[in-house]
Amino acid sequence: MTVIPHFTGDAKPYGGGDPYADYRTADFPFAQLVDLADRRLGAGVVAANDEFFAERENLLKPEPAEFDPEHFGHKGKIMDGWETRRRRGVSAAEPHPTDADHDWALVRLGAPGVVRGLVVDTAHFRGNYPQSVSVEGTSLPGSPSPEELLAPGVEWTSLVPRTAVGGHAANGFAVESGRRFTHLRVNQHPDGGIARLRVYGEVAPDPAWLAALGTFDLVALENGGEVEDASDRFYSPATNTIAPGRSRKMDDGWETRRRRDKGNDWIRYRLAEQSEIRALEIDTAYLKGNAAGWAEISVTDGEGTEPVELLPRTRLQPDTNHRFVLPEPVRGTHVRIDIFPDGGISRLRLFGSLTEEGAARLSARHEALGG
Repeated sequence: MTVIPHFTGDAKPYGGGDPYADYRTADFPFAQLVDLADRRLGAGVVAANDEFFAERENLLKPEPAEFDPEHFGHKGKIMDGWETRRRRGVSAAEPHPTDADHDWALVRLGAPGVVRGLVVDTAHFRGNYPQSVSVEGTSLPGSPSPEELLAPGVEWTSLVPRTAVGGHAANGFAVESGRRFTHLRVNQHPDGGIARLRVYGEVAPDPAWLAALGTFDLVALENGGEVEDASDRFYSPATNTIAPGRSRKMDDGWETRRRRDKGNDWIRYRLAEQSEIRALEIDTAYLKGNAAGWAEISVTDGEGTEPVELLPRTRLQPDTNHRFVLPEPVRGTHVRIDIFPDGGISRLRLFGSLTEEGAARLSARHEALGG
């Protein structure tokens, strides 16, 4: 088992220069998984009991937290995160908050899934971070309101027990619950600020929704597709290629370093389940002088099976969405795209529908995860 680095205590006061120079972080083993709290998937912070100094929505910003030492407002220092006011006791005789006092925020995951790891990032919160944090998860159908999430009958499962954290640090936690969740409750004890929240895991889609769609993008993150491996993640993660929507800028896709050998780069994907693929798109949006020159795609149907050609090696154009209709459906569970010789693509879309066998396995997994 990989040991997760643990940070505690204050960081030194900001002394000028690069504010990230003394930031404490680590390579977390789960960070290659999809961020279930990505706003591009539809995630949001639906409620918080207090956001006096800084808004709860900042928790899910995709970019790292920024710090401006001169940025003050009428309520005090403006921080790029979620920050609550200082808690107080009930009287002069009892000026301190009780052990049970805490602040909370409710987070709707962008895609329901199995949480494998979390990062509670306290970047730039050096002396005003929470003493400890805890995280709980629940699974509710539909689009519940904050009142429905906080109702007495809702069952919350502990994902991270109350644990001391450090200031100006990426506080990572491995999660072993093995259940499907739709919402999280992030608690900070007793008060303070958190810059960002990242929730890494595996999407567990609703089989009834996919069945109603019929034909859908079989490799999309929100439908349960996954990047299993890639030859190169130097400039940007391969997971970007199956993110929602079109790429908005160059680093919103997948770009590899420049090759100086005779090899090529590739990504291997797992589909939502066994499917029949009927059409596909390869998009090179915003990749103009660094798009892949050619691409070919193969599909396998289960582990150990021989790959079948889905798309022969085909010339790609820069900053272009390429569409291909297959002459007949191709069945499979995994897909690999090879690009030649290097460069990148922004999105890959594989359109089709689940087979009866794939739909049955997906329904069984959904039930086993408590969906």
